[in-house]
Amino acid sequence: MPIAAYLDTMPVLGARVFAHASCQIIGDVTTGDDCSIWCNTVLRGDVNRIVIGKCSNVQDLTMGHVSHRTPEKPDGSPLLIGDYVTVGHSAVLHGCKIGNECLIGMGSIILDDAVIPDRVMIGAGSLVPPGKTLESGMLYVGRPVKAVRALTPGEIAYLRYSAEHYMQVKNNYLNVKLA
Repeated sequence: MPIAAYLDTMPVLGARVFAHASCQIIGDVTTGDDCSIWCNTVLRGDVNRIVIGKCSNVQDLTMGHVSHRTPEKPDGSPLLIGDYVTVGHSAVLHGCKIGNECLIGMGSIILDDAVIPDRVMIGAGSLVPPGKTLESGMLYVGRPVKAVRALTPGEIAYLRYSAEHYMQVKNNYLNVKLA
């Protein structure tokens, strides 16, 4: 079963969410409507919460986790993902905040307390260090990431398109499951 409680907290999935049978969604995880969680992804909300906005997709082999609360840091580091976000294959998202209409490239790592604002593209294989705040409307690449340039209008439009494309793919899977 891909959905499991941690202690007494069960994940809460929105309407029309597709969670592949091989994924693991554990504990304090909440998704908005029309999300998709793909093959072998792990979202482990055990020591803090994970919140994913509407129409976002978390692709194959991604690991989403959090940092626990401490007296020095009472909120810990939850994982917060906005609306219309595409998280590419094999990303590691740990206790960070991702805004709306972002694309996180395959194999990227985003660490505790990093803030990715709305409409940012992170190139494949990039590393966003702990606590780093990026600038909206930019393309970032590298280990550690550096701003390369402003996104073009076409790239900004692609951010939303990418999420909407994955909504169609997940709907195809849901239709097959219901048939």
